[in-house]
Amino acid sequence: MANVLVVGPHPDDQELGMGGTVIRLAEQGHDVLLLDMTDGEPTPHGTPEIRRAEWSRAAEIMGVRRELLGLPNRMVEHSIQARHKVASVIRRHQAQIVFVPYFEDAHPDHVATTRIVEDARFDAKLSKIDLPGEPIYPRWLFHYYCTHLRHIANPMFCMDISDQMDRKEEAILAYHSQFIAPEKNRRVVEWVRQFNGYMGSRIGTAYAEPFFSREPIGLDGLAGLLV
Repeated sequence: MANVLVVGPHPDDQELGMGGTVIRLAEQGHDVLLLDMTDGEPTPHGTPEIRRAEWSRAAEIMGVRRELLGLPNRMVEHSIQARHKVASVIRRHQAQIVFVPYFEDAHPDHVATTRIVEDARFDAKLSKIDLPGEPIYPRWLFHYYCTHLRHIANPMFCMDISDQMDRKEEAILAYHSQFIAPEKNRRVVEWVRQFNGYMGSRIGTAYAEPFFSREPIGLDGLAGLLV
């Protein structure tokens, strides 16, 4: 089993982009930790207290733990301090696999988050650095799609989430202040199901989530490939 770290700029980004995969990995026995860079506030219908209750409920639905890094929403900046905060989480969790948002995005917080985590991956392996925990270099870093661009995903691989799709949607709907209270955002939940349905059709399943990797992915056989 692997230690997996899934980083999101704001609470709900992980659920939208790869909530089904989070659920599937947890079901398979992997130790999955969600790291929220910010609390996502302010928003029109939310408060820090409301959002904390929502992200706690979403994590419960998915069967995973989550932590808040505490950077300011809408002002996430790539800095040494932010890198070292994330590197400390990587060390403490001894993360072997890290997921981050796709690197092209209209939201500055998403772009900054990915840069921070990519560099924190390097920082986490350094032996002569003032960070808690044992050095580790996560073997894999994958990108999930939570883009604010009108971007058509061009993934390297897709994860079958047919059995997890309903729970993914339930976790998204735990964010009442984001996807139920604001009427204009209710369409997002439907769009996510449609998108995951389309990705599933590309690999012969009902639903799937797409992922990208800048690095080659190694295989030791064909047993895990879907036909």
